[in-house]
Amino acid sequence: MPVCKWSAPATVVTGCKGSRVVLKLAQGKEATMRVSTSHLQQLAIFTTVLTGGGVGTMYYLMQKKFVESDYHRLATQKLKACPVAMERLGAPPLTIHNIHLTDRDNRVDQSTAQIKIPVTGSRTGGYLYTCSTRDRDTNRWSLKQAVLKLKEGQTVDLLSAPAAPSCDAEL
Repeated sequence: MPVCKWSAPATVVTGCKGSRVVLKLAQGKEATMRVSTSHLQQLAIFTTVLTGGGVGTMYYLMQKKFVESDYHRLATQKLKACPVAMERLGAPPLTIHNIHLTDRDNRVDQSTAQIKIPVTGSRTGGYLYTCSTRDRDTNRWSLKQAVLKLKEGQTVDLLSAPAAPSCDAEL
């Protein structure tokens, strides 16, 4: 018999027996309440939709936080400023996808950000592997590593490849 601990002011659900809910009242008495199966189904559907909406919102907000971060912006600016990498991808158009939140290559803490950003162009796609560190004094991020690994196995080191003059910026 499942035990449901659900409290409201003056009542506690102490158990469920079939389609009956057992309530413990504030005065120490127990009461049973008949609940139809359709009401229980509606409650289950409502809870599922509410939970799914919450999870979806959290996923969206986490992705938004990554995209707006300085370490992500530095890496994507460096990619866009590298003509060799852009040519190999077949960009423009360049599509920067959401990072995989469960990927073990993605680690961010107060002083270091190591992320793997999926990117695609019209020819091929790959991952932009980046590592950035934050200066404790200025609180600014600087890009320490940016390597594009294409699906075909080619790699382009964005920090040593020929790039536009404006790509050496720090945020």
